[in-house]
Amino acid sequence: MRVNADFDRRTLVRFDENHWVASPIPGVERKMLDRIGGEVARATTIVRFAPGSAFSAHTHDGGEEYLVLDGTFQDEDGDFPAGSYVRNPPTSSHTPAAQDGTTILVKLHQFDPADRAHVQVDSRAADWEPTADGVETLPLHTDVREEVFMERWAPGTTRTLDASGGLEAFVIAGTLTEGEDMLGHWDWLRLPVGSTFRGTAGAEGAEVWIKTGHLRHVAR
Repeated sequence: MRVNADFDRRTLVRFDENHWVASPIPGVERKMLDRIGGEVARATTIVRFAPGSAFSAHTHDGGEEYLVLDGTFQDEDGDFPAGSYVRNPPTSSHTPAAQDGTTILVKLHQFDPADRAHVQVDSRAADWEPTADGVETLPLHTDVREEVFMERWAPGTTRTLDASGGLEAFVIAGTLTEGEDMLGHWDWLRLPVGSTFRGTAGAEGAEVWIKTGHLRHVAR
């Protein structure tokens, strides 16, 4: 399966225009953002767990990172409420579940095979730092391949970011305009290598999850 698999193109997926697709696990549905492969795939996906749904124990050979969008995600490490960001590196394993239901943004099989860094950040309890006029930033993870962070933009704030190594932006709350497109709740944008991101927050501001640099490492 190939979904938005041309990484040399600007790609925008609107949450409200994308359809839920059933997974092999009862009670688990997906909105695919990009994907190369079948059930074991390099993938970026919004995944919705119905209350009481769960996966069997499994190992992430290619690593997994996720952001909890609503509800509470659970595994052996505990409960991860909305706003939690987690990286489970290659060779890690867990048994995910959602007793009360949850929705997550998840990226699979996109790690350096040698990466062993576990990351768990509760963005709702963390200290955000002012980094520019109208901007607060929360670093999530940085290594030689990529940088991952969240930002809060005050209404009307314009933010220019280096996307020379590619960029993904996911709107958690509020709205922003990039190019000729307005992005809203849970919309996802991917810019190719060699780009520049210039976004402007809407009237209610914006909270955005951002990843940069990583698309240099996508095999062509």
